[in-house]
Amino acid sequence: MSTPRKNPPAADRRTLIADTAIDLVAAAGLRGLTHRAVDGAAGLPAGSTSYYFRTRTALIGACYQRLAELDLGDLGDVGDLAGIGHPADPGGARAPEAPPASPAADRAAAAAALAGLLHRWLTAGRARQLARFELSLEAARNPELEADFHRAGQGARVRASGVLAALGAQRPEEAAELLVAWTDGLLYDRLAGALARSRPAPDLAELTSVTRRMLDAVLARPA
Repeated sequence: MSTPRKNPPAADRRTLIADTAIDLVAAAGLRGLTHRAVDGAAGLPAGSTSYYFRTRTALIGACYQRLAELDLGDLGDVGDLAGIGHPADPGGARAPEAPPASPAADRAAAAAALAGLLHRWLTAGRARQLARFELSLEAARNPELEADFHRAGQGARVRASGVLAALGAQRPEEAAELLVAWTDGLLYDRLAGALARSRPAPDLAELTSVTRRMLDAVLARPA
């Protein structure tokens, strides 16, 4: 006699719903995001998504939160690979004071780690980035979503400023703003820009060179 399958905990269901919603947005845009579509794609009983997220706005907010969690995990991996760890608390209001400048080897390690992350986002993780672009535009159109979107984006910037502080940035918060903007621009250009479909597959060596130039620029001593 088989053992009845237990329902997953509520937290797991919320995560499953958010992950499924993100995949749907990546595949079909926001027009494909409905409570019923999420239920079907996630293999959940009808009405499950609306039970946890009553409105479409709440469901999109869950996507923002899940994307932020995933991005913070990825940025933590960059810090670990660069030998920096987690120098900043994503929930904090300010990044830590910048320590003495790190050796060039640390910067090279950080560039290699960031390039590896960008390569993953442009290949195996491209769906998540496409969904993020779609969802960010929705926040620009819907004032009800603006606060959730802003809150989700702050954690990644604080984490990035902590990594840059550990690399010797004198103004880590400003440096993080530049690095995030350049990174977003690169991702958008390669995934959705006019030449996205005609470009060759992302090359890790090229991305390493690009990220090293970006880090050198944002870590340059301010005038």
